[in-house]
Amino acid sequence: MDQNRRDFLKGAGIAAAVAVTGGLTAERVEAQPAKTKERGMARGLTLLTMGRNGEYMLGVKTDKGILNVPQAAKILDMHAPTTMDDLLQKEEGPSLNALVDAALKSGAASPAFAQESAIKFGPVVTRPEKIVCVGLNYRKHAKEIGMPFPSQPVLFNKYNNTLNNHNGSIKLPVDVAKKFDYEVELVIVMGKEAKNVPESDALSYVAGYCTGNDFSARDLQLETPSKQWMIGKTPDQFAPIGPYMVTADQIDPDNLKIECRVNGQTRQSSNTNDFIFNSKQMISFISRHLTLKPGDIIFTGTPGGVILGYPKEKQVWLKPGDKLACSLEKLGELKFELV
Repeated sequence: MDQNRRDFLKGAGIAAAVAVTGGLTAERVEAQPAKTKERGMARGLTLLTMGRNGEYMLGVKTDKGILNVPQAAKILDMHAPTTMDDLLQKEEGPSLNALVDAALKSGAASPAFAQESAIKFGPVVTRPEKIVCVGLNYRKHAKEIGMPFPSQPVLFNKYNNTLNNHNGSIKLPVDVAKKFDYEVELVIVMGKEAKNVPESDALSYVAGYCTGNDFSARDLQLETPSKQWMIGKTPDQFAPIGPYMVTADQIDPDNLKIECRVNGQTRQSSNTNDFIFNSKQMISFISRHLTLKPGDIIFTGTPGGVILGYPKEKQVWLKPGDKLACSLEKLGELKFELV
């Protein structure tokens, strides 16, 4: 082989060289499919949504600070999902993990890191197809309100208008309701499409977990004609979630300490091991009745200590000016205020 031919093979690549020498036509080389990006869920990460100028961006909490994923991807010229919903709905976990690894090792990515105090949080998930809620799912809560344990998960729903963020606020609809109540809850975030999944496999469909509050207007929910659960649960901003989503590989969802504090006073303190239906059972049951999609979220019920469970003479409902802090072990503390 002469020097010109060796130079050609080295510069043009084997595929093009084979095409020129007759093994493939140039057209057939161009038609070879590009390598498909690996799909799957992110692992070993603590994720969040950042808000800026009405837009949402994916962030990752690291030892170097909060990584702005779109900014890091641009600096390092790497592909990565730009929002939490893209990550979940397009199952782009492997590309995110690759970017985070590269950013932590590269000094060039330093401008993409910021202190957490400098960022504004958005709702962890901003456009789920479904928000499914499970009611009456803690033993002590069922007992405090005098209800029998349900024989199967009790389901209701919220809508995207309810989504709210860490350090956000809820504008109370005081013109239509007066009896506002807190409900700290574990939130399950789905990472794969789930239909008719067995309990034994259910947790493999989960992308991660976060802290949430199924905020409620009890008078709308329970005292209007026909007990209007929907309007008692779905006013604007009534579903704060955050600050983080911790990937599922790091969490045992059925053994987490859970608390809610109002103006610094602990009102709810329990553990998810008090679930009537555990996480596997909830996911499996829901998937038998409707298809769960990546990015869908499940509120899993609230523990004892809600205002509704107090004797009527001791029920002091929430009001503008109250500050709430909700926490789940390993998942962070969700804070918001009422206005």
